[in-house]
Amino acid sequence: MFEVLTMGRLGVDIYPLQTGVSLREVRSFGKYLGGTAANVAVAAARYGRRAALISRTGADPFGEYLHDALRGFGVDDRFVTPVSAYPTPVTFCEIFPPDDFPLYFYRLPKAPDLEIHPEELDPEAVRGADIFWVTGTGLSAEPSRAATLYALGIRAKHGITVLDLDYRPMFWDSREAARAEYAKALPHVTVAVGNQDECETAVGVREPRAAAAALHEAGVELAVVKQGPKGVLASRDGEIVEVPPVPVNVVNGLGAGDAFGGALCHGLLAGWPLERIMRFANTAGAIVAGRLACADAMPGYDEVAEALSRAAVDA
Repeated sequence: MFEVLTMGRLGVDIYPLQTGVSLREVRSFGKYLGGTAANVAVAAARYGRRAALISRTGADPFGEYLHDALRGFGVDDRFVTPVSAYPTPVTFCEIFPPDDFPLYFYRLPKAPDLEIHPEELDPEAVRGADIFWVTGTGLSAEPSRAATLYALGIRAKHGITVLDLDYRPMFWDSREAARAEYAKALPHVTVAVGNQDECETAVGVREPRAAAAALHEAGVELAVVKQGPKGVLASRDGEIVEVPPVPVNVVNGLGAGDAFGGALCHGLLAGWPLERIMRFANTAGAIVAGRLACADAMPGYDEVAEALSRAAVDA
């Protein structure tokens, strides 16, 4: 049914149109679709992949906007439903390039995307997707936690099953609480993706090779450890590749990881060698880091390929 089916966070990003100043001083903002699971689906759709999202919004105009945006990006929104009790979440950020982007989540009293219930899932869609992508945030509260684990259970590692570690401290009581829930999910996935801090949260190890080994021991086939300015390490079937970062004049680094995720999905579906996947995903992330928005900034295949070609010439 779908090549990429993601499940999890969806909301509205309210980003300042002035950079280098605090929200106290910002005078105008842009409105964009946001949320890790939504952004990855959008990024995959940009490569022509049949993508869908499982999530929830408030029953309000912001929720209606998100449906419009998903459809505009070519993402199937049939599994995105309203929750009358909670408003659609919004997220503000401050932009201090190149590496300081404070986030302010407005997800109280509770975000609708944490109100996904197991009985609402479509088992055929979950089992049938070529790639099924879930996030650590989806494990942070009930009933989303139960729904995520239920979906992983019925999928039973069919195809490619990805856990984006996506550790957000403000959504958890403690790092230890997050680790306990990650431990329940990792045996059911074939791919785990996270930065060094997220890997430390999940498996207690920060050093990239050791973290990859710990993820394999937990049952993961492909471990992807992002190292920031040192690039990315990927480990699969005894093969370990490390690729350097792509130089970029950073505008907003918040969407780079989701662009990486969508490109990772595309490369895995295409059956590319591991190093090619990592270089392609790194480049997609760099392109988005050089732009203000997240979903709106996701590149297509030709743009990433052109950037890769330029980098090869420059090298």
